[in-house]
Amino acid sequence: MPVINMESAWNNIERVGYLDIEIDPALDIFQEIERLKKEKNAIILAHYYQEPDIQDVADYIGDSLGLAQQAEKTTADMIVFAGVHFMAETAKILNPTKKVLLPDLKAGCSLADSAPADLFSAFKKQHPDHIVISYINCSAEIKALSDIICTSGNAEKIIESVPVDQPIIFAPDKNLGAFLNKKTGRNMVLWNGACMVHEIFSLEKITRLKVRHPNAKLIAHPECEDPLLRIADFIGSTTQLLKYTQQDNANEYIVATETGILHQMQKASPEKTFIPAPPDNSCACNDCPHMKLNTLEKLYLCMKYEKPEILMDENLRLAAKKPIDRMLEISRAAGLVG
Repeated sequence: MPVINMESAWNNIERVGYLDIEIDPALDIFQEIERLKKEKNAIILAHYYQEPDIQDVADYIGDSLGLAQQAEKTTADMIVFAGVHFMAETAKILNPTKKVLLPDLKAGCSLADSAPADLFSAFKKQHPDHIVISYINCSAEIKALSDIICTSGNAEKIIESVPVDQPIIFAPDKNLGAFLNKKTGRNMVLWNGACMVHEIFSLEKITRLKVRHPNAKLIAHPECEDPLLRIADFIGSTTQLLKYTQQDNANEYIVATETGILHQMQKASPEKTFIPAPPDNSCACNDCPHMKLNTLEKLYLCMKYEKPEILMDENLRLAAKKPIDRMLEISRAAGLVG
């Protein structure tokens, strides 16, 4: 059995982001996770971009809308969030009395980081007559500065719920905002933020892929840049992309989003072929380095020792909860499920 120096591991959480503890190599981690779920009345919520092993032990797998809805209604005492920091924050905002854990605190988000609260607050003051609709991929501080939160799955309905003569600031994703402006006919003021994963797809490599796979359909997330979206056969949220591949009659797809979703696509349609869209670097596929910081081992350790935990100032939590509640109300009224 490995020697566990708990004091050292505890003290290092803030520095390394997770419990740096050796695990007995003979341990059946899958079995242990299932045992801990029952013992602690815990639920594992996982984003589609997590590694396949984590998806396979999760109680619910979804995109940001579905995960927020699950977090809102869970009766579990403990929420283990296999995703990135803003997602675990959202779960805590909705569940102040529950323990919310994140396997690796360093699992951040380039898009959320692109909107610092102090700079955004100053930007908001420059447009005093505008309301703020913020994409859920943002910090709790940005949510607290917002009027309504949205996801890529419900953004269009959220925008349509706002009177056409009401000016809107949309943050933080400029690509999603531009796509929504085009789709809704609005002229929202856009914050200049972006997701590193969706911005580095190579249009040239994808075009070559389409030549080699003439029957493949290109499907893309709206966080991608406009030139790529223009040649896509279908654009949608992660859940919408998954549903499209299940319902569409094509047999081959080039998928322009984080590669984690391919696991669920292949499970749902084993007879179909899914090709990850290549980024503009030497890699053949596009992984989110933040999402992939979470591992099955870190997930097990955080459940066992109940660290790292997401904690939040109550005033910030209440301020951030209002626009999330508004999003969930509008989504319910529109019959949207993530």
